[in-house]
Amino acid sequence: MIRFLIKVLFVALVVGVAWLAYGVLLPIGPAQETLVQLKPGSTAHRIAETLQTAGIIRSGQMFLLWHVLHGRRPLKAGEYSFDHPAKLDEVYDRITRGDIVVRALVIPEGFNMFDIAAAVESAGLGKREDFLEVARTETVLVHDLDPKAPSLEGYLFPDTYHFTRTQSAHDMVAAMVHRFRQAARDVGLKKDVHNVVTMASIVEKETSVVDERAVIAGVFYNRLAQNMVLATDPSVIYAALLNHRYRGTIYESDLRFDSPYNTYRRPGLPPGPISNPGKPSLQAAMHPATTEYLYFVSDNQGHHKFSRTASEHARNVSAYRKATAQSVNR
Repeated sequence: MIRFLIKVLFVALVVGVAWLAYGVLLPIGPAQETLVQLKPGSTAHRIAETLQTAGIIRSGQMFLLWHVLHGRRPLKAGEYSFDHPAKLDEVYDRITRGDIVVRALVIPEGFNMFDIAAAVESAGLGKREDFLEVARTETVLVHDLDPKAPSLEGYLFPDTYHFTRTQSAHDMVAAMVHRFRQAARDVGLKKDVHNVVTMASIVEKETSVVDERAVIAGVFYNRLAQNMVLATDPSVIYAALLNHRYRGTIYESDLRFDSPYNTYRRPGLPPGPISNPGKPSLQAAMHPATTEYLYFVSDNQGHHKFSRTASEHARNVSAYRKATAQSVNR
């Protein structure tokens, strides 16, 4: 009887060692990239099940045993990329290190919150509407800078960000506002923040030529000083976006549309920024060029022609239309 029990124990030991070796030492996993999302708050048991279902490990029970034998180290949530067969210890170490996938989110200068929301969704970082909801409502993030801010437009600083899929829309927005604060300190923006950022957002949309920005800012300040309407097309587009009526181009009905953002109808600056400006545009709005210019129009070569009088501006507009027609007919 004793010999029989010894044999049974020996067989059980051999089976156990074989099971351990099979589960721990033999690599398993995909040959091509497989993304696995471990949700925040997941238990070790749930994580083990997720990894086994995805084919990353052979046995969830083996993972849990390994977890116990290694002191139940914290298992970090996030999105993981597995692209080659790996042993259990490698998988376990990656999850305890938090070796998660980080996604790049590129926000160019001049993107508005609608553009950014679309980029967030395209990057797989969240839903467009979730981002817009936060951008529209969480103005408390900039209340000390701009108590009049109607949204976070203007304060979502353009940059390249790196986010994970476990980060919320609030997390992303907060990171962008933090970068704005850094940029504001860099350029010395301390007062009249609301008006400066609003002006900078218009300048940002009007030109991509850095050397022209201070001149264009000067044109708009000159118009304000003479109680002229700003008459800037980007504000008309923004009004249409806010009212879900933008159709990809400006129509006569858009120019007539009564919105506080329609600077063809309403004098003064719009109620808030219409895009998210970078440092050069912030600096231009803070330090506009001193000129007598009241008008500008594209020269059809990527720059603008500036003028002091309406008649001079009309000639420049005529030249622009002629150049545009010629380029179309070539």
